[in-house]
Amino acid sequence: MSAMGAALLEVSRLSAGYGDVQVLWDIDLRVDDGEWVAVLGSNGVGKSTLLKAVAGTLPAARGRLLWERRDITPMNAPARVRLGIALVPEGRRLFAGMTVKENLLMGAFARSGRSDLEGDLEQVLTLFPAVRGKLRRIAGTLSGGEQQMCAIGRALMARPRLLLVDELSLGLSPAVVDHLLEAVRDINRNGVSILLVEQDVLAALKHARRGYVISGGRVVKEAPSADMMADPVIRKNYLGV
Repeated sequence: MSAMGAALLEVSRLSAGYGDVQVLWDIDLRVDDGEWVAVLGSNGVGKSTLLKAVAGTLPAARGRLLWERRDITPMNAPARVRLGIALVPEGRRLFAGMTVKENLLMGAFARSGRSDLEGDLEQVLTLFPAVRGKLRRIAGTLSGGEQQMCAIGRALMARPRLLLVDELSLGLSPAVVDHLLEAVRDINRNGVSILLVEQDVLAALKHARRGYVISGGRVVKEAPSADMMADPVIRKNYLGV
C-alpha cells in the first residue's frame, strides 16, 4: 500500500441530485495522495451520484470540492480530467461500436498533453495482457471482464492522479473481480489514488485503507478498513455474518 501524502481531494458538505430529486446530503469525504478509499452502501443510496459529482459529470447543488486545496467546484468534467481525475463509470460505458484501441485512445482526449500515447497504451496493455491481442476487436464483442479492463485502461490513458471506479464487480465472476482488484492495486502502488464504489463490501475493503458508508444519501460512518471489517453492524448489514 502506498505511503499517504497530503489531502488530494476534499469533498465538503456536498449535496447533489437530478432535477428536483436530491440524492446526496452534506457529504464530507477525503482522499489523500496515494490513498485507496472505498465507498460502501446498498443500491440507490447515492454512491454513483457521488462519483459523478467528483468527476464533474453532475453539478453539485451545494458544497465544495477541493483539489490540493484549490476549489474546483465550478470546473467541468474535461477540466477535471486535465487536473488528473478520471472516472471508470458503472456498467463500463464503452463506445460499443468502436474498436478496443479507439476506446483506449479516447481516454487521452481531454488530458493536458497528448505526447507518448503509444507508450501509455503499452503500459495499459502490460497491465491487461488479455486485451493486447484484441485491439482491433469491436469493444461491444468483448466479455464483461475484458470490457471492464478496457474501461479501466481508457481512464488510465488520461494519466490520472485519482481514479474513480464505480462498481468494479458488476456482473463479473469472483475470479475476474480478483484479477481486476490486483490490477487496481498495481495502479495504486504506482502512485495513483483510488476512490472505489463497490457493493461487494469484502472486495471493496480488501485493499482499501479507509472506507465510508453511505446510507440515505448521507455518510453514516468513516473508519479504517480493518475497523470496518470488525464492526458488528457492518458485518451484519453488509457482510451477512
